[in-house]
Amino acid sequence: MDQELIKAGIENFNLPHDVVQLPTGGVFYKSKKKSVKVGYLTAADENILLSATQGNNSNEIMLSLLRHKLYEPDINPQELIESDIEAIFIFLRNTAFGSEYNFTINDPVTNKQFTASIELDELNIKKGEVLPNEEGMYVTTLPKSNVTVKLKPLTYGDVMEIENMSDKYPVGRVVPKITWRLNKMIQEVNGNADKSYISQFIEKLPISDSKYVRNFIKNNVPSLDLTKTIRTPSGELVTIDITFGVEFFRPFFTL
Repeated sequence: MDQELIKAGIENFNLPHDVVQLPTGGVFYKSKKKSVKVGYLTAADENILLSATQGNNSNEIMLSLLRHKLYEPDINPQELIESDIEAIFIFLRNTAFGSEYNFTINDPVTNKQFTASIELDELNIKKGEVLPNEEGMYVTTLPKSNVTVKLKPLTYGDVMEIENMSDKYPVGRVVPKITWRLNKMIQEVNGNADKSYISQFIEKLPISDSKYVRNFIKNNVPSLDLTKTIRTPSGELVTIDITFGVEFFRPFFTL
């Protein structure tokens, strides 16, 4: 554990904070913590958010914000599952700006933009049908290859690493994001945990199995339901997905 994280967690313990329930219920962590203490955004945190307007890396900004606001000395935010991080971001935004989330989208009928809004405090938690084992991993059989794989959901650190690798990838070449994500998720193939073997297996994996792995994780890792259906001015129904990043804290930049 990063000593700076431990020190920050101890120092911040008595600062104003609240308890955020983790959508995963802590089933993927050794500590099995179902909730974490998270501080409120303060005037000092404006410096972190403001750096987004100065050309700094968005992922690093959000990680810095998490390091300041997660008051748990034994938890590194990069080790948290992505869906739990999303719950923390929503808490931070709701307590700073309110739960109303406004965004602009196109009406597919008129092709004109309009502003819509949703309430972030009304998001429900999606529970999966398959539970992870004691290691915090899932075991399933791929439908096409008929092999048994052991899977783990991506952590926030995994997501950041993949995004950083993408940013540094040579211009003009196809970024192998799907392959990278599969390499992070697939931990064993028929009991074989050798990383080199798994990488070779993934390179030859049928597309149907690749989609199966990604959908299996998406459908079974407990998470907030970030999909909303909006009625447009023309009467059409469109589905939007709430995304995260510095832009998620957009109200700050209008103050």
